[in-house]
Amino acid sequence: MRNKFDNELEKLNLELIKMGSMIESSIELSSKALINQDLTLVKKVNELEIEIDDMEKTIESHCLKLLLQQQPVASDLRIISTALKMITDMERIGDNAEDIAEIARFLVKEKFIKDLVHIPQMAKATISMVTRSVDAFVNKDLKLAEEVCADDDIVDNLFQIVKEELIEKIQENTNNGEQAIDLLMIAKYFERIGDHAENIAEWVIFSITGEHKQNQEKI
Repeated sequence: MRNKFDNELEKLNLELIKMGSMIESSIELSSKALINQDLTLVKKVNELEIEIDDMEKTIESHCLKLLLQQQPVASDLRIISTALKMITDMERIGDNAEDIAEIARFLVKEKFIKDLVHIPQMAKATISMVTRSVDAFVNKDLKLAEEVCADDDIVDNLFQIVKEELIEKIQENTNNGEQAIDLLMIAKYFERIGDHAENIAEWVIFSITGEHKQNQEKI
């Protein structure tokens, strides 16, 4: 019975890795859709979002079956509940990536008011956070999860730089205002993706230690 349960947990890991790969692709595609002003990439993000939603339902169903059909001990319950929390944040990351792509759709024919330097850096940082947070769960790597939490500061700092640069562009010329707001919204969505990746890492820490950062209570 235990071997069967362990096999199901391994299957769960593979599903989470697959969903993680999907949202990494979605972030990357939305960033490229903006930078390259490419409508075909916007469409790919939209299509991928449907797959991400379906994957969330698949994993949720798998977790519920494990809870109902097996006899999980406390540590198993933490793993399964963490997976359920993770996929909620992962699905929201997919939503944020789609939001970025939708704004990029309206900027396809516009000349950018500034070089896009820091927004691609935000995309790269958030992809790394997502990848490592899922890896931390699969490998039960506490140190890696803690590093992901710390890296959210990198994304936050980049957001502040983008915001300050865009405010400066508006001050230079009020005609820059509309695009500046669009780019600021995109940067904000990347910041939210970083927050969701940090949430995932915090739940990974919970799955390993039984302690969650928000309340510091042992479970």
